[in-house]
Amino acid sequence: MAAIKKRSLVDQVYEALRGDIIMLRRPLGSKLNVSELQEELGVSCTPIREAINRLQQEGLVVYENNVGAHILDLDRHDIIEIEQLAMTLHCAAIRLAMEHGDKGAMVMELEKHLEEYRRAKNVQSEVTAVNRFVGVFYAHCGNRRLDASMISIQGQQLLLRYIYANCLEERGSHAEDFAAMLEAAKAGEGERVCALLQANTDRQIPVLMEYVLREKAARS
Repeated sequence: MAAIKKRSLVDQVYEALRGDIIMLRRPLGSKLNVSELQEELGVSCTPIREAINRLQQEGLVVYENNVGAHILDLDRHDIIEIEQLAMTLHCAAIRLAMEHGDKGAMVMELEKHLEEYRRAKNVQSEVTAVNRFVGVFYAHCGNRRLDASMISIQGQQLLLRYIYANCLEERGSHAEDFAAMLEAAKAGEGERVCALLQANTDRQIPVLMEYVLREKAARS
């Protein structure tokens, strides 16, 4: 029987704050006041400060002298840079996975996550399905450093995925895109998978930019 791992208090605070940020329960650009978080979460300042430091390293929190910590406040350049870096890593993982991975196993996993996407009833389940679908290529790429590089920006891309999914009126509206990626993977066409994922990303960017502009206008 596998040992049960206990989560530290820092881990619990980090996961709670990270989930709130990514799922937009805390507004973009809002301050993270340690004293207020102590009262809200019922913990001392030490785990809160350590959790904020981890979120800062992940790029979800920004610290400014004489201002303090606040949640990342996205602008159009942030959106473009995050998506460019993510696509660079995604395509590297796709190419390596198609070259070295077990294609049969990959196809089975992609089919499973595509079905999860189609059955998604809420934003969280939809974003989780997309993340798992793309994650199949990382799991089979055979490059741990590439996987670690993606983890370092995964929070920022998950944030963008939640924003985009919240802007959609219907769940599973991009099922055809992911089905086409699945068919390309079945055929061993890694470059086609990359092109389809890029096209899907390109359609998201204008929606993300409109959301950011709307949010900034609402706060001004």
